[in-house]
Amino acid sequence: MNQSQSNPALKVIPLGGLHEIGKNTCVFEINDEIMLLDAGLAFPTDGMHGVNIVLPDVTYLRENRHKIKGMIVTHGHEDHIGGIPFHLKQFDIPVIYGPRLAMALLEGKLEEAGVSDRTELRTVRPREIVRVGKSFLVEYIRNTHSIADSFTVAIHTPVGIVVHSGDFKVDHTPVDGEYFDFQKLAEYGERGVLCLISDSTNAEVPGHTPSERSVYPNLARIFSQASGRLLVTTFASSVHRVNMILDLAQQQERSVFVVGRSMLNVIAHARNLGYIKCEDKLFQPLRNLNQCPDDKTLILTTGSQGEPMAALTRIANGSHRQIKIRQGDTVVFSANPIPGNTIAVVNTIDKLMMQGATVIYGKDKGIHVSGHGAQEDQKLMLALTRPRFFLPVHGEHRMLVRHAETARSMGIPAENMVIIQNGDVVEVSQSSIQVGSQVPSGIELVDSARQGVGRDTLRERQQLAEDGLVTVAAVITESGRLMTPPAVYLRGVAKPIDQTRLQRDVQSRIEAVLQTRWSEMMCDRTQAGGPVDWQALQGALETDLRRMLRKQLAKTDPLVVVMVHPISLRSQVSDSTPVAAASAS
Repeated sequence: MNQSQSNPALKVIPLGGLHEIGKNTCVFEINDEIMLLDAGLAFPTDGMHGVNIVLPDVTYLRENRHKIKGMIVTHGHEDHIGGIPFHLKQFDIPVIYGPRLAMALLEGKLEEAGVSDRTELRTVRPREIVRVGKSFLVEYIRNTHSIADSFTVAIHTPVGIVVHSGDFKVDHTPVDGEYFDFQKLAEYGERGVLCLISDSTNAEVPGHTPSERSVYPNLARIFSQASGRLLVTTFASSVHRVNMILDLAQQQERSVFVVGRSMLNVIAHARNLGYIKCEDKLFQPLRNLNQCPDDKTLILTTGSQGEPMAALTRIANGSHRQIKIRQGDTVVFSANPIPGNTIAVVNTIDKLMMQGATVIYGKDKGIHVSGHGAQEDQKLMLALTRPRFFLPVHGEHRMLVRHAETARSMGIPAENMVIIQNGDVVEVSQSSIQVGSQVPSGIELVDSARQGVGRDTLRERQQLAEDGLVTVAAVITESGRLMTPPAVYLRGVAKPIDQTRLQRDVQSRIEAVLQTRWSEMMCDRTQAGGPVDWQALQGALETDLRRMLRKQLAKTDPLVVVMVHPISLRSQVSDSTPVAAASAS
């Protein structure tokens, strides 16, 4: 779209959260100023070996760091704030505004990551208005969600008012008594909303999402029927759910043992801020677990999504040091698997049941409700804001499409909305909305040591997992001769293979490469007998041997690693011995 310099379009650029659940990150840009809205993370898929965290590609932000004026945070879920400590290692964010609970959780994350000095955290309250740069004025509007202190935001820009719903559902009986501020939302609808950007997670679900409070009587019944120990798992950040669980434990005089770092962290912050109210004596340290009667014990744990390192997963695997499942235990899953986690969750349930636990799970038990609005909730958001343009976000593609259909049923013309993907640049003016160019929008992977995992590394790990490893150690003289037969080792290669024949074929291929390509390996090709580029030789051997093995193993493509040990003819032959020994270890 061609916009004059005096009347620029607002650019809305999602870097995460579209065609997926997680890593919600959105860029608002106008007049050479950038404001960020949330910066979340996602969790790895099964094929991402050794990866702990998935982040959006923030190349665009690195390249435009000088434009960043600040960030607004809508609430404290990991898929909305979990990426901030990692991004702050790459660029500064002058100021981050957000609700009390989100800022308390974020403060701890920044201190742990050592990046507290890269930004300033400022807490906001309902209906507070904050300025970001010269181009953005933001009002925080209380909504209801599965975490306390959640907000919709009204963003005043030079082209008009944009309302971002944040994550929301319509809960008329919120556990904490903090009601959705429909009045303020309706006021903006009266004033005129240029564009609504709205949560699409439950766009396929008809009706209304039930109130969080509807879970309470079902949990109460299950807890009262448990004659032995209770183990309860839910999302650590579901403060309202955790509050109900603790209230029931207090009523039934069960001592609570909290297991899992994130659960401990959230409970501590929520108690400090008054979102969870209970006495200190309710909690017991884990070392006292065996002294507590089974019918007076409640273990509140992380692991509702089958995460490999979560406490409940380790309990199910029998690898937790202090908690072992025994006959008579009741395990309650007060959460549904998010997309991609179903297999991990059912595996955990199976292992718990095999060890004698009674496991309560499933939508039919009424012990979990979503934190996201269904179709009728989404219609209410549209009806109150009455936007000219509509942009569905936060969901997989089919959810975005269904949300757009709901918007059309509410009278928004098809030409006034767009279905986009991560990296698309949406340009909004007073008269139109359309998709312009694209910015980089892939993923960045982080392992348990908080180190980046490159695509090549991930591909090699996948190759190792699927087809195994072939290691070749070769002792080669400075004149290009194979000094001894190469040592060949196979690890994880399932296809039967004749080891003697493989050894002979590998030796033959190495000798052929040395004979035909040795001159290419000289650092200076004009100087005969000069220095050798051993790294180039290693690469050439790996490529040639990989090609040979692919033919021999038919549809199996193991990772091939060649270790070249250069040796001078004046050296002792025994010098080459450690090469084979090292590769075998």
